[in-house]
Amino acid sequence: PGWQRLLPLVYLRAVFQLRCGMRDLLGRVRFLMADEVPYLWCRDELAEVVAEQTGLPANEACGEQMLLLNGRGLWHSLPDVSRIDQSWVGMVGDQVACVFAHDDLSGRLRPDVMLDEAQTRGVLAGLPRHDVSDCVQLMAWPWELVLANEAALLDDWESVKQVGMFGQLDTGSYLLGDDAIFVGEGTRIKPCVVIDAEEGPVWIGENVTIMPHSYIQGPTYIGDGSLIQPGAVVHEGTTIGPVCKVGGEIEASILQGYSNKQHDGFLGHSYVGQWVNIAADCVNSDLKNTYGSVRVPINGYEVDSGEQFVGMFVGDHSKAGINVSFPTGSVVGFCSSVFASVSPKFVPSFAWIDGQHVTRYDEKRGVEIGKTVMGRRKKMMGAAEERAFLAITRQALALERQPLDIELLDPIEGVG
Repeated sequence: PGWQRLLPLVYLRAVFQLRCGMRDLLGRVRFLMADEVPYLWCRDELAEVVAEQTGLPANEACGEQMLLLNGRGLWHSLPDVSRIDQSWVGMVGDQVACVFAHDDLSGRLRPDVMLDEAQTRGVLAGLPRHDVSDCVQLMAWPWELVLANEAALLDDWESVKQVGMFGQLDTGSYLLGDDAIFVGEGTRIKPCVVIDAEEGPVWIGENVTIMPHSYIQGPTYIGDGSLIQPGAVVHEGTTIGPVCKVGGEIEASILQGYSNKQHDGFLGHSYVGQWVNIAADCVNSDLKNTYGSVRVPINGYEVDSGEQFVGMFVGDHSKAGINVSFPTGSVVGFCSSVFASVSPKFVPSFAWIDGQHVTRYDEKRGVEIGKTVMGRRKKMMGAAEERAFLAITRQALALERQPLDIELLDPIEGVG
């Protein structure tokens, strides 16, 4: 049930599809499972989409004995079940991290049960509890993925540790700490680029282009097919998913994939979903000018993160016009557009904000624009994804508090 705290990033994906490090959360589990194939449980409305996106069975019945892993988990190792012949529950503090289910218990566990906290508590009552905090870190809030990203990058590198230059390094570019750099096939690094792996590894995937006068600082991951524009600065703790175009300055942030932030401007301590476009000279604050703890409006309700550095969180298919400033700890919902000079701290899903008015963005128009954007990257929106996209309006109205009650002139809490 904790998926709602990760909105708007998980309207159109399961929580285990969120990125942290060099992989998404599911990818980490699959790496630990080696050749075994996992079954996936998720919200019913996403089952067909998840199955299409992952190529794995979704919401199908499992066997008489199974190990269920919480999809919000950043798993470092799998719990040892080889010497246990009874059902038990793995805990991290007061949260259920995993369930090892035998016989009759496995028959009573279903996706709809696991999404209901009261039902889950009833089914698991009386079972032995074991601490599994050495195996996993559960992601409760969006900023926790960002804060965990640097350590996850280092952990992933240690598990792979593949060094090599399989692409093209042009004369006049420099590698610092080349024993911690991987460059995939088809990638070209043009003159006057500096890749600095002295403080952490840099993984650059296949068919990436890094334009002149760019600086890449590790630990950093750049996914396949991405473009790094001239003069870009990518600082440590950054994950750039596949087929992204980035420029300006990026620090300690995650881009899910297929998103653009091509121009000058700053993105820091942020998580950006898919099919997002951030226009020229947009900046976000990730530090309050009081240096205090940042509050983040999750679904419209402010939550104290307890953290000093928190940027912004942008849902899929959203857009920002030129010269938009985003407050510290701001949230932009699913399929929204912001053209105000200063964004509100909370932008609900399907909102159109032009600096003067806030209007509801038509979801059918959003789908058509989404199809156009995806087509430019040779991707198609399937029928299941389109149905899920259109259903988000109803979900957002139910989950996001007073979605059009926005003060357009919210002061920016920070300028750092």
